[in-house]
This record gives sequence, C-alpha cells and structure tokens, in this order.
Amino acid sequence: MPTILHEFAWPDRVVVGTVGTPGSRTFYFQVRSGAKIVSVGLEKQQSALLAEKIDEILDQLMTGEGNPFSIPTNTPIELVDNDPLEQPVEEEFRAGAMSLGWDPTTAQVVIEAYPVVLDDNDDPEMVVMEPTEMLLVRMPVGTARAFAKRTREVVGAGRPLCPLCANPVDADGHSCTLPDSPW
Repeated sequence: MPTILHEFAWPDRVVVGTVGTPGSRTFYFQVRSGAKIVSVGLEKQQSALLAEKIDEILDQLMTGEGNPFSIPTNTPIELVDNDPLEQPVEEEFRAGAMSLGWDPTTAQVVIEAYPVVLDDNDDPEMVVMEPTEMLLVRMPVGTARAFAKRTREVVGAGRPLCPLCANPVDADGHSCTLPDSPW
C-alpha cells in the first residue's frame, strides 16, 4: 500500500496547540495551507524537543559568516500566532518517529512525522517501519522561529509546579510529598 503523503511546502500556518485542561491536555501539531488542514497528535515531550531542536538549527545557521540565510534572532512580530487550533481538530494520526532537517536550497526547516505503526499483534514494542502516512512540512526560517517560540509557550502553560516537592499541582488540590531529609 502506498504511503499517504500530507505535504506542505509553504504553509499558511504551522503550530503546536492543545485540547483539554492542564493535566489532561492532548498536544497537536497542526498545519494549514488554504482550506487543507492536517492535525497530528504529539506527546508533550515531542513538542518540547521539536521546539528545542528547531532553535538549535536556526542558532547554528546564524553563526555562518554574514548570516547568509537571514535567520532572525527572535520571532518576527508579524509571525506571532497565539490563536487556538483550527476547529474541529481531527487527528490524522499519532506521531511516532519524527525527523528534523534543513534544506539550504529553499532556506527552509523540514519536519517529517510518521505515525506509530503496530505489528499484527498490536504490540507497541514491535514497531513496523513501513508507515501508511507521512506529514512533510517545509517552513521558512521566520515561521520556524515563531513555531518554536509558540511551542515552548504551549508546553510551559501546563500545571504549575509545587515549590516544595516540584510535582505538578492539580486544579482539584495537591498532596505534597516531600522527599526524606537527612536533617
């Protein structure tokens, strides 16, 4: 069966957002070009790592003599996107493997996302490497910088941490468990 390719070369919008309340949020990587929208489910850790690695790539490219790709140091104000996800959010697939790269011919950050694929036994430990779908996103450097900034903000907007035990505090209360102290 051929792989279904969801490709966005110059997307109108590319964001990470959530559905749900802190503590039970579902993260989505959502891309729109015109009327075409694709939403891929992510883990919180995948979202955070994606933002971190995009910033690393952009920061490394900035060090090139004369900044040949015009990499912005900060998010261009006109690219800030604080709007919610496009509704309704319909998950195309849940991301398993992801890759991140750089295309110097178009000066774009390239993200590939593949679904978690289970073998015939539905054993999550036995992942098959022939996905039926793939999301391919190519975004210019300013959009990539804005994407990383927003993603870090979305990830950081979760439950606050307890100042005593550093565990997340739920909206319905918190039972603090301090580690044993030798004192």
